[in-house]
Amino acid sequence: MNEGSIVSCCCGVKNQRPLTRAYSISGLQNAKLQFQLILLCNIQIPHASANIESDRKRKKTQADRPEKHNKQTKMSSTSSTSDKVRASHILIKHQGSRRKASWKDPEGRVISATTRATAASQLKSLRDDIVSGEVKFADVASRHSDCSSAKRGGDLGSFGRGQMQKPFEEATYALKVGEISDIVDTDSGVHIIMRTA
Repeated sequence: MNEGSIVSCCCGVKNQRPLTRAYSISGLQNAKLQFQLILLCNIQIPHASANIESDRKRKKTQADRPEKHNKQTKMSSTSSTSDKVRASHILIKHQGSRRKASWKDPEGRVISATTRATAASQLKSLRDDIVSGEVKFADVASRHSDCSSAKRGGDLGSFGRGQMQKPFEEATYALKVGEISDIVDTDSGVHIIMRTA
């Protein structure tokens, strides 16, 4: 049947009188619409069954694609899971920090008066106490860190590449599990980081 041709059919109505309708097949590429037309009108459209079958195959193929995509996504998320690290940190903010407020200093008065050198010195002293075994990292983080993660002993949870500020990320990935970094500078302030996984 040529595109643009007219198909006439006879449809029964309640009083069983035949009613002739004309349907344009022009542009009926959608096999579902062709199939509805066949059912409604009880007509034969040449090659309609072939079109319906090819449409079914196309839909089946398209339905398979998301599954393949999901497998690829699962594989990439599995590999990215292995690229993730877990860390805890202690942050000391200073007057050069991008946000000069914290849970300890909501108005930022102390932070605004703290130089970078003072913050680094305080953090070095805290690091020495942790490394010597005098205190636990989580306890120091809970009391001294300007980050809201202090509530969790400084635990940031797991994260992957591109989720943290670059210097923080690089320092964390360079550590072995259980190691504590030297002082790391970011836009947030100065940190010491302990990689936990």
